Amino acid sequence: MKQCVAILISLAASTAMVNAAQRPNLVLIVADDLGYGDVGCYGSQRNQTPNIDRLAANGLRFTDFHSNGSMCTPTRAAMLTGRYQQRLGTKFDGPLSGKETRDHGLPLAAVTCAEVLQTHGYVTGMFGKWHLGYIPPWLPPSQGFDEFRGLGAGDGDHHTHIDRWGREDWWHNNQLDMQEGYTADLLTQYSIEFIEQHRSERFFLYVPHLAIHFPWQGPNDPPHRKKDHDYDNDKWGMVPDPGNVSPHIKAMVESVDKSVGQIVATLERLNLADNTLVIFTSDNGGYLSYGEQFKNISSNGPLRGQKGSIYEGGHRVPMICYWPHKIAPAVTQVTALSIDLFPTFGTLAKVNTNHLKLDGVDLTPLMFQSKDLPERTLFWREDLERAVRQGPWKLCVNDQLVELFNLNDDLGEKYDLSKKKPQLVQSLTDAWATWENDVNESAKAYEQ
Repeated sequence: MKQCVAILISLAASTAMVNAAQRPNLVLIVADDLGYGDVGCYGSQRNQTPNIDRLAANGLRFTDFHSNGSMCTPTRAAMLTGRYQQRLGTKFDGPLSGKETRDHGLPLAAVTCAEVLQTHGYVTGMFGKWHLGYIPPWLPPSQGFDEFRGLGAGDGDHHTHIDRWGREDWWHNNQLDMQEGYTADLLTQYSIEFIEQHRSERFFLYVPHLAIHFPWQGPNDPPHRKKDHDYDNDKWGMVPDPGNVSPHIKAMVESVDKSVGQIVATLERLNLADNTLVIFTSDNGGYLSYGEQFKNISSNGPLRGQKGSIYEGGHRVPMICYWPHKIAPAVTQVTALSIDLFPTFGTLAKVNTNHLKLDGVDLTPLMFQSKDLPERTLFWREDLERAVRQGPWKLCVNDQLVELFNLNDDLGEKYDLSKKKPQLVQSLTDAWATWENDVNESAKAYEQ
C-alpha cells in the first residue's frame, strides 16, 4: 500500500513538474499615484521613460484600463483578491489609516492571488508598499507571500523609511529591518535578488512601488522624516516651490522607469524573458494639485479629475502587458480593470478559480488572440461618490450631482447628458443598486 502511495506521489510530482514547465513566471509592477499622462507612451513630454515605453512598444498597451479604486488601499485589495473591494466592507472604500485602522487590515480569510499561486507551486515575493495592514498578522506573509521586504504603511520617507506618524516602517517578512537606501533602488535590488535566487522555479514577483506617492522626493532630494515625529500635517516632503512639484515627480517617475528596466534586463540576462509575463500599471490616477498650496504635480493627460475622484483621472491608468514572442505588439481600446489580473494569473498558472467567485475576467483571450472581453457593467464607490460604466456610457453621482457621459465622444467628461437620457440614467442607477446590495451582502462575512 505504501509503495502504491509512493508511486502516486511520484507521478503527481512528475505531472506537476511538466505542468510547471508550461506555466510562465509572473511579474506585476505597480506604480503608486502614476497618472495616465505621466509616461512617454501615454503622451508625457516631460518625463523620460524609455524602459516603460519599450514594454509598450513590444507589448499590449491598454488605453481604457482602470484601477478599481481612486486611492491606494481599495485598488490593492481588489487587485490581489480579484473581487470588488467593497465585498470586504466599507472601510475598503478608502485608504487604511495608520492611526484609526492600525489594528486590522485585509481580512485573513480573504483569498489572494499570491495564496493561490503559492499553493500551486509558485514561489511568491513582494517588495514594496503593502497598505493592506500595518503590523503582523496583517502583512504579506499572512496573505501568500514567501518573502516580503518593504513598507506596510501608505506612505513613508523614501530615504529614512519613517511613516507619517514617525514610526520605523521597513519590514523583512514580519520583522522590522531598517535599511539604508532610496526606496525604489532597494525594491529593485530585492527584486533582482529574488529572480536570481528562484530562476529555476516558477515565481510570482509583485513590485508595488512607493513612487510617486508623497513625500515627493526624487533620489537626489533630501530626507525629511525622523523617528518619533508626527508628520500628519507635514507629509509632503521638502518642496522648495510648492507651486511646481513636477521636478520631484519627474525624478520619481524616472526612478520607477529605471527599476522596470533593471528588472526586465535581469529576466533577459537569465534567459527568463521568453517565459515571463511582465505587467506594468498604477494603483490610481495622479494628483494634479493638493490643497491650495501644491500645484503642477502629476499628469492625467486629457482626463478630468485626479486621485480620489470618480472621474476618469482618478482611475483610468496606464497598463502594459509584455511577454516576448507570446503577446504581439498592439494597442487595445478594450475596457479592463484591476480585478481582471487574478483570473488571468489563474489561467496562466493552470489553476481553476471558479470556486472563488471572482468578479474579474480572464484577459488571456485578449492578450493572445485579440478577442473582446464579455460585455459587463463596472462599478466604483468612494464613500458617497459612485460611478457606473456600461459600454461608452458612464454615470457619475456625487451627493446630489448626477452626470452622464459618453466616453467615446467625450473622454474629458465635459458634457453632461443626464437630462437628455433619463431612461439610461435610471437603468444605470438600478444596476448600481443591485450591485451595491450584492457587495454589501458579501461584506457581512467580514464585518461581524
